[in-house]
Amino acid sequence: MVPVKPLLAALSVTALLAGCGGESTRTEQETTAASATPAAPQEQGSRTPRLALSYDGGVLVLDAKKLEQVADIPVDGYLRLNSAQDGRHVLVSQSDGFTVLDMGTWAEAHGDHRHYYTAEPQLTDIRFGGEKPGHVVAHDGLLTFFSDGTGQVDVVDPRDLSTGAVQRRVNTTAHHGVAVARADGTVVVSVGDDESRSGVEILDNAGNAVASNDQCPGLHGEAAAADGVLTFGCENGILIVRGNNIEKVASPDPYGRIGNQAGSDESPVVLGDYKVDPDAELERPERFTLTDTATGEISIVPIHSTYSFRSLGRGPAGEAVLLGADGALHVFDPATGAETAHYPVIEAWTEPEDWQDPMPTLHILGSTAYISSPAERRLLAVDLANGAVTAETTLDKETSELTGVTG
Repeated sequence: MVPVKPLLAALSVTALLAGCGGESTRTEQETTAASATPAAPQEQGSRTPRLALSYDGGVLVLDAKKLEQVADIPVDGYLRLNSAQDGRHVLVSQSDGFTVLDMGTWAEAHGDHRHYYTAEPQLTDIRFGGEKPGHVVAHDGLLTFFSDGTGQVDVVDPRDLSTGAVQRRVNTTAHHGVAVARADGTVVVSVGDDESRSGVEILDNAGNAVASNDQCPGLHGEAAAADGVLTFGCENGILIVRGNNIEKVASPDPYGRIGNQAGSDESPVVLGDYKVDPDAELERPERFTLTDTATGEISIVPIHSTYSFRSLGRGPAGEAVLLGADGALHVFDPATGAETAHYPVIEAWTEPEDWQDPMPTLHILGSTAYISSPAERRLLAVDLANGAVTAETTLDKETSELTGVTG
C-alpha cells in the first residue's frame, strides 16, 4: 500500500511544534490549540485493521480485532460507505459527492519489509463526483466513481485520494449507473437514462465505444471474478465482460433479476441475489445465484432463509457467504452450490420495507466475518473457519452500513 505522505508530513510538523518550549511558557490559547491537534502517528508491530459503521449523524470507527471504538465522527445526512480497498481509506457517500475518510491505519514499504502505523481517523475535505453519488468500484488498482445525478464518471488512482486528483473523467447521461475502469485504459460503463438502464458499453482511451450490449434491462450492480472478468446484473440474467467481449447469459425464469453481486479474485464464480416477482414492492428471496463466468452457467441455489442485499460476501478462498434472516451465516462451495457450514450468530430478523432503514449487515475482511445487528446494537467478529465468535461489542448507536480496511 502506498502511504499518503501529505497527511504524514502535516502530522509530523504538528508533533514538532507541539514539542517546542516548556509547558510553563504556553498561553491558555496555545494549550487549548495543542490539545485539539491530532496526535502524531504511532508505529505498530503489525497491521491494524479498522471498521467503519454509519449511523444517523455520523460514522463510528472501531478497531477490527478488539472491536473497541477509535473515533465517532459527526457527519450530516444519510451516509453510504465504500472501502477504497487500498488498506486505508473509506469513501463516504453524501448527497453531493464522495468524501474521503482516512481511517488512520496504513503500511509503508521499506526495502524487503513494511512498517505499520496508526493515527486518529479523519474525515478529509477531499471529495470526488457530484450530485447523487452512486457506485464506487475498486478494480485493477483504480477507483471509479459514478454520480447518478450527473452521469459523471471519475477515474482515480488510490494514491491520489489525499490530493483529489482525477486521472480521467467520462460524461454520460444521468442515470442510476455504474462504471469500472480497467488497467488497459478502457472503461466499462452502464447505458441508461433517468427511467431505465439497458446495458453497458466499453470505451477506449479516446472515449470511443469499442463494444456494447443492450440486452440487460434494469442493469444494476457489478462484480469482478478471477482473471479480471466483470459481471453486471440484469432483470433477466447477467452480462459477463471478458476483455472487450460482452456475453449475455439469460436467467432460467422470464423475470429472473440479479441485482446485487459479490465477486472474488479466487474464484471464476460470482455470487448474486435472485428475484422472480416483477410486481413485488419488496421481494424477500430464498434462492440465490452462482454464475460461472468460465462456462456462462447460472445456478439457482436454495438457502431456506430470506436475506437482503447487505447479506452477500466472499470468504478468503472464494467461499460464497450469506447472512440469512434466520440469524445464521451460511457458507457455500461456489463450484458445487453445496452448503459447507451454518453458523447461528444473531437473532432472526426481517428485511425492512425501506432499504435505507438499519438492518443486519455482513462484511468480510480476510477470514473474519463481521456482522452488525442494529436492533440488538451488537457487532460480532466470526471466524469463518469454525464459526467461533472471536470478538463482540455493544454499540451506543443504531448503525446502518458497515465496511472495513486492512491497515
